[in-house]
Order: sequence, then C-alpha cells, then structure tokens
Amino acid sequence: MNLKHTETQAIRTQIERSQFLEHSSPLYLTSSYVFEDAEDMRASFADEKQRNIYSRYSNPNTSEFVEKICLMEGAERGYAFASGMSAVFSTFAALLNADDHIVSCRSIFGSTQTLFNNILPKWNISNSYFKIDELDTIESLIQPNTKVIYAESPTNPAVDILDLQRLGDIAKKHGLIFIIDNCFATPYLQQPIKFGADLVIHSATKLIDGQGRVLGGVTVGSSELIQKIYLFSRNTGPALSPFNAWILSKSLETLPVRVDRHCDNALKVATFLESHGNVNFVKYPFLKSHPQYELAKKQMSQGGTIVAFEIKGGIEAGRKFLNAIQLLSLSANLGDTRSIVTHPASTTHAKIPEDIRLQTGITGGLIRVSVGLEHPEDIINDLKQALN
Repeated sequence: MNLKHTETQAIRTQIERSQFLEHSSPLYLTSSYVFEDAEDMRASFADEKQRNIYSRYSNPNTSEFVEKICLMEGAERGYAFASGMSAVFSTFAALLNADDHIVSCRSIFGSTQTLFNNILPKWNISNSYFKIDELDTIESLIQPNTKVIYAESPTNPAVDILDLQRLGDIAKKHGLIFIIDNCFATPYLQQPIKFGADLVIHSATKLIDGQGRVLGGVTVGSSELIQKIYLFSRNTGPALSPFNAWILSKSLETLPVRVDRHCDNALKVATFLESHGNVNFVKYPFLKSHPQYELAKKQMSQGGTIVAFEIKGGIEAGRKFLNAIQLLSLSANLGDTRSIVTHPASTTHAKIPEDIRLQTGITGGLIRVSVGLEHPEDIINDLKQALN
C-alpha cells in the first residue's frame, strides 16, 4: 500500500512480523545471523542475496529505522550511524579522495567545522566557506577539484535559512554533490531532496529521538551515493546499535505530534522575546521579522523548535542569564521534551575565534533556546525572570 502522509509512514512502516505476530516491532539484539547451508552463505557474502549477515552491515531494527527516514525524506536508500557526527564524517570520508575540495556554508555545527578545518586536511581535503548572505560568491569558490556543496538549514545556532533550491541548482550546474544537514527541521518540516539535495544527514539524537535518551545518525539520498557510504561504513564500523535503532524507530511514530507542539511553543516563546526590553533581536524562521521569513515559509511547513536571541550586555550578560535560569536545562543538546538554553559564545563555540563567530551570527550575547514540550507559560515565565 502506498503511504503518502508522513504521519502514517512513521507509524505503519515496519519490518515483517515474526511467527509470534507481534503488533510492535521486536528488538533484535544479535551480532550475527546464521545460514541455511554453504550455498546460502556463499551467495550472501557474494551480495547475490539481500539478507542480514552481521549487524555492523545491517540489522532488522536499523533497516526499519532507515526505511522510515527514506520514506519521509523521499530518498532512495540510507544508512544509519552511531551518532550524527559519525554520519557526517563517514559521508565525507566515503565520497571524497585526497586533494578533493568542499564548498561549505560558514554557519555550520562546531564539530563539523573541526572536521573540515582540522581532520580532513590530513588527507589534503580542503574547503572554502561562503557566508549566509553571500550565495552570489559560491560559484567563484568552485575549483576543478570541488566535489561537494554542504550546508545546514536552519543553521546551528543562529537559525538562518539558506535557499536550498538555489544551492541545488548551482550543484547541478557544476556536477557537484549537494549535501544538507536537515537536523533542525526534521523530515516532517522540510525535505531537501525536493529542492535538489543528493544526500540528507540527520543527527537522530536530537528531535528524532526527542527525549534525550540515545545517540544516532542517518544519511539518506541517492542509491548510488549511499552504496559508497555503505561499503565504507560496513568496513569501518560506525553502525548504529540495534537497541538505539529500535528506540529511534519508535520515536518516529510520535515525531509529527511532538514537533507540532514544539513549533507552537517556539513561536509563542519567540513572540514573547521579541517584546522584551533586554533583548536586541530574535531569530525564529516563522517570525515575520526573520530576514529569510519568506524563504522559510517556502521551504518549511513550520518554523521549527529552535529560537535564537541576543541579550543585551554581551558575553557576561549571557553567563548571568544562564545562572539565573531555574526551570529550563543548561545543556549542549537540543530537540528534547525539556526546554534547553545554551550560550554558544562561552560554551559550544568558545574555541572558535571571535571574528569567525561573528561571521556566523554568534555574537557575545546570543542565546539558543531549544523549546520543549512544557506548558508555554512556564517556559516564558522562566525566560522572563532570568532576563529581568
């Protein structure tokens, strides 16, 4: 049966039932699988059969999780990883060779910047950055050895929006692989493949789990590219555990319901912050004051769960604000049922030079709020007392 709607895909996509006819998919805690005879074993290792051999390669639980993400994203195939950064690294390591080049948006997750700046250069893989408002410069950055255009949208932590269609058109024109980190939006709010992305990456640790329990990552997209990622990962071992895959697959069943509530709360929080005297500006994609509001409405069905705002007083004011928070959690995570506040300039991005931070919108007073599922009045009251 063709399942057209995300909500149904997330709930009704399941592996085949066992002889026990269970309603909910069981947990397959096994490292390996047995074969019927020598010929079955030979054919399986020769890739003449599609079947489970070893859980580093595939597992019924990881297969179910990946299939759900593929359906929701409109992807041909995917592979699941132990964490979001494992997905990012393995994707690039599988597709790039020594002397290749990446064109990336400057506004990306701090660990991804470390990967581009410090780790990939060991293999002479270089990169060039463009700023969020400099899409006109992208083509001038493309070199004969450029292989990939990479970006996040919305960005972490400044919540900027990139024109995915424009990036996709540039990538297609120059024969490049277009990769998008879709973590902030989830497949429920945005499907980058519709705008030309070849691959989509998620840190499933965030909203896909949604309750701060397990780590996980996934890359989905073109079958040809995923085959390369699969072969690399099969031999290097960054696979997602069956238990975490089972948790994440079950979590997807409630993703639409949870994200609807997250987004409703986030818009209320953003509206409140915009009216507060101790706040210089607020960034939330579905606020009309957001610089890319119209673009966000085009690409996303709702504004997401992350609100960024600048508190007056810079880094010291940011630290004082965090110390005054009573209900919300101080954590580097996001996408949890519990609301979380982070001060990037003094924590997650403190090791990045100030001039680079400013280029990505991370000012001294920038606060990132991952808006949870508590009652919005309670979230707002805690932010209000801390701001006051």
